[in-house]
Amino acid sequence: MANAREVKQRIRSVKNIAQVTRALQAVSASRVRKAMDAMYHTRPYAHKAWQVLTHIAEQPDRELLHPLLTTRDEIRNVLVVMISSDRGLAGPYNTNILRATLRAFDETPAKVRYISVGRKGTELLYRRGKEIMADFSGLPAEPTFADISPIGRIAVEEFLSGNADEVYLMYTDFVNMVRQDPVKKKLLPLETESAEGLVQAEFANSRRVSAAYLYEPGEEEILDEIIPNFTRLQVFQAVLESFASEHAARMVAMQNATDNAGELAGLLQLEYNKARQLSITSDILDIVGGAEALAKSK
Repeated sequence: MANAREVKQRIRSVKNIAQVTRALQAVSASRVRKAMDAMYHTRPYAHKAWQVLTHIAEQPDRELLHPLLTTRDEIRNVLVVMISSDRGLAGPYNTNILRATLRAFDETPAKVRYISVGRKGTELLYRRGKEIMADFSGLPAEPTFADISPIGRIAVEEFLSGNADEVYLMYTDFVNMVRQDPVKKKLLPLETESAEGLVQAEFANSRRVSAAYLYEPGEEEILDEIIPNFTRLQVFQAVLESFASEHAARMVAMQNATDNAGELAGLLQLEYNKARQLSITSDILDIVGGAEALAKSK
C-alpha cells in the first residue's frame, strides 16, 4: 500500500484534472448552443433554395441538362469530404466518423480521394495511408458560409473537370445532446428526384406540385448560379451539424471524466484514510512497546 503522502499527491492531481474537465464541459455547453443556433438559422435559406431548384427541375416538357446533375455511366473516381474536429477530448466522435468512412469506402472498386475537414481526421487518414487531396484545419469556432465555401468549390471543380465521378459527404448528424450519428450523403451529382441529400431530407415533405412559371433570367442562368451555391450550402450545413455534434460529444465526455475523477478521488480518500490510520496505529504500537520496554528495564 502506498504511504499517505503519495496518496495525498494523487488526490490533489485527480482534483486538478477534475477542475480542467469541468471547465471544458462548461465551454462545450456554451459552444454547442451557439452551434445549434447557427445550424437552425441556415434552414430557411436552404428551404427556399431547394424549392426553387426542384421547381425548375420539374417544369413540364423540360429535360434538365446541368452538368452537376449528370450521372456518370462509369464510376472510376470518388471524392469524399470527411468532417472531423481539430481537437480531441471529444469521446468517440472522431473515431466513429473515421470508422464509418472506412467502412463505406474501403471496399469501393473506384479510386477514392479525400478532402479532410479537421486536423484529427487528417491525422487518422494519413496513418491509414489514404490519399488526401486537400486539408481544411483550423476553421473558426463559429464558421461563416465564406469560410466553408472553398470546400464546396473544390468539390464542384473536381466533379466538373472529370477528376471525380461522385462526391460524398461524411459528417456527424446532430440528433440530440447525447446522440450523434455518422452519416454518408451523396453530394454530387445532385439528385432532385430523391430525398437523399442533406438539405433535401429536411424539406422533402414540403414539396408540392405547382404551376409552371416563367423565370427571369432564364432557367439555365438560374441553375448555373443556384446549383453550385446549393452544393456549397450542403457542405456548410454538414460542417455546422458536425460542429454541434463535436461540442455535444465533448461536453458529455468531459462530464463523464469529471464524474469519474470525483469517484476516483473518493476511493483515493478512503485509501489515504486507511494509510493514515495504519501509520497512526504503527506509531501508537511503537510508543506502547517503548513504554513497556522502559517499564521492564526499571
